[in-house]
Amino acid sequence: MQESLISILTTFKNTEQFLAECIESIINQTYTNWELIIVDDNSTDNSRNIVESFANKDKRIKLFSNNGDGIIDALRFAYKQSKGEYITRMDSDDIMHPEKLEVLLKKLTTYGRKHVALGLVKYFRSDGINEGYYKYEKWLNEITKNGTNYSEIYKECVIPSPCWMIHRDDLDTCDAYKPDLYPEDYDLTFRMYKNKIKCIPCNKILHYWRDYDSRTSRTSHHYTQNYFLDIKIKYFLELEYDSSRPLTVWGAGFKGKTIAKYLVNNEIPFTWICDNPNKLGKNIYGQKMHHFDSLNQLKHPQSIVTVANEDAQKEIKSYFKEHNLHAMDDYFFFC
Repeated sequence: MQESLISILTTFKNTEQFLAECIESIINQTYTNWELIIVDDNSTDNSRNIVESFANKDKRIKLFSNNGDGIIDALRFAYKQSKGEYITRMDSDDIMHPEKLEVLLKKLTTYGRKHVALGLVKYFRSDGINEGYYKYEKWLNEITKNGTNYSEIYKECVIPSPCWMIHRDDLDTCDAYKPDLYPEDYDLTFRMYKNKIKCIPCNKILHYWRDYDSRTSRTSHHYTQNYFLDIKIKYFLELEYDSSRPLTVWGAGFKGKTIAKYLVNNEIPFTWICDNPNKLGKNIYGQKMHHFDSLNQLKHPQSIVTVANEDAQKEIKSYFKEHNLHAMDDYFFFC
């Protein structure tokens, strides 16, 4: 029986320093029936020549040029060229574990449709990764081991953009790359969640995620806090918000203020809670800052928590537990 074809969607822009190592990690996969749809997103360095040298030797590597501008256009174009029954992504500066495709495909064929196969990730950097990336890697891998990724979807992107595989029909159901919403990987994650695509647990590192100063996620304005908050608010209001229940926003830092301003501008009523004595009782955006105790006056509220301090988060979680309130129904951590 012929093996299923896996389409690998990859875009590149000025990653000449890392492209050869990336492509070699794909060529060295234990699973061999794949096609690499790799799209040049208007590179100005030697990246295209590097890819061409590989494509001339391996017909599975299919090189194209982006007929639009930016990664979403490039991914949309790449997907149109693909023919695989199964779809996965790869970043042009990263490295695949040799068994990545084999492991992800086996999980998908075992669990069947309406599932997405995931793998653990490992950040690496020539001079060592910083604490923030280490914490994100640890957190992401912990929820992936249990397949509970969606339980914390409003914190950060819970499905790493270059470490998933899904059946083509399910990706179509999610309407992938159709809207021009950034960050595109976070938007796709929410679309999988919205369409009830279940996450398959995994306890094996399958992807090596390279960090460096000029990486797109560090330099592009599409990956700033504002874009992440826009995505979170959009899907919270679409998928979670119950207008029959009082809504609360916890915290008055940057995220709390951004969300509060959005709610005010869209005439969505809410109670704003803060424990900063310098802000209590004040009016910001026409909203009075209330003390924590005001929660006792609200009947069955929904809460958006924007408090980033870890100790404060523990206290807040203890409060929710004490009052028999549940994550992803009664409260949602946005950080």
